[in-house]
Amino acid sequence: MAATKITVNSNGSLRVEGDFEIVDKNGNKYDLGGREIVSICRCGMSANKPFCDGSHKGHFEHEAVAFALPPKK
Repeated sequence: MAATKITVNSNGSLRVEGDFEIVDKNGNKYDLGGREIVSICRCGMSANKPFCDGSHKGHFEHEAVAFALPPKK
């Protein structure tokens, strides 16, 4: 399988693809139904959290442009 890749979409979700698993706060795995690509909600409006259902359209703005984080303290 491919390495995990996370794409920050402008005005939308985080697209996760490759070899990954998603767990809840207790470490329980979500059943992804064999999917190798999922979208994670960033706006908080999805009825299917933590997964994106498209509810952000027209209600969430963020221009996704990469930048360098400051050095670790």
